[in-house]
Amino acid sequence: MIISLVGYMGSGKTHIAKSLGQKLGLKIIDLDKEISLRHHLSVNEIFQTKGEIFFRKQERAILLELLATQQHCILSLGGGTPCYYNNMETINEFSESVFLRATVSTLNKRLAEKRESRPLIARVDKADLPEFIAKHLFERNPYYAQAKLIIDTDLLSPHEVADSIIQRLHLLPNHSD
Repeated sequence: MIISLVGYMGSGKTHIAKSLGQKLGLKIIDLDKEISLRHHLSVNEIFQTKGEIFFRKQERAILLELLATQQHCILSLGGGTPCYYNNMETINEFSESVFLRATVSTLNKRLAEKRESRPLIARVDKADLPEFIAKHLFERNPYYAQAKLIIDTDLLSPHEVADSIIQRLHLLPNHSD
């Protein structure tokens, strides 16, 4: 089984993937890191030197490859991945998709100090960030909402979210660390 984590940047995909991977004994594949490794460039560098269209094409190709070749893993997807091509349909067809939903307020708190490392918000003024996030969530939520599971992450730790996913997918009896 492949579990695909989707959601806006800052929703906790990376931390929750690590927790899920530990609890289930599954390897974790971060799609953005996979793209970076294959191109020997950071996501920021790919966006700056080759552009977003190139990045989205690579993202699509590598996503399809991973969904076709992997059997048991946690896929942590980029925030925009579900929104291009028919990626969300493909993700749902070949994996158990989980939307990690967080409020604008939570996302703003998590992202405000990490703007420079995120190509989408690197040049957004801190004061404008909540409005920027809200606009993007409005555009992206219809894609995210197609996930098979939706989990609100605002008040939960990564371990609690992982336990909820395990329980709701009926993978293992729920247990706390």
